[in-house]
Amino acid sequence: MALDRVGQDGTTALVLADPAELPAVAARLGVPAIHALRCDFRLRRIGGSVVEGQGELTASLTQTCVVSLEDFDSFVEDAFTVHFVPAGTEDEDSEPDAPDQIPFEGSAIDLGEAAVEQLALALDPYPRKPGAALAADALDTPAGAFAGLAALRTRQ
Repeated sequence: MALDRVGQDGTTALVLADPAELPAVAARLGVPAIHALRCDFRLRRIGGSVVEGQGELTASLTQTCVVSLEDFDSFVEDAFTVHFVPAGTEDEDSEPDAPDQIPFEGSAIDLGEAAVEQLALALDPYPRKPGAALAADALDTPAGAFAGLAALRTRQ
């Protein structure tokens, strides 16, 4: 989106991923499939060339369960705020709750890239299919470097 379209009063923008783009996004994020990706942005200038973007993201995708290794469909919803800043002017990340800063070059900001980055952050790093559970014997097995030695000690 061209920066000159964003004033103090703000504007809105919609990012709706084209079906042809979804396989590439899925491969980039390491998921089996993304079926739909939508992000509604409210943009406004907050000083000079800094643009604040408030987004509402929704995505329908297929993930792989970390317990059963089965694929399952899931839905992601996320609300976020980011600041688009000129490249090279990013602040040190001293405030963990401060909005992420996304650098841009030239006179446009890439809302599609911002939507994909936010989806990556919103994904569960350990997705679990509803109802998936570890086998009971997997929970009782000691883990770690000395598990084998512990098993030898109990046999004596």
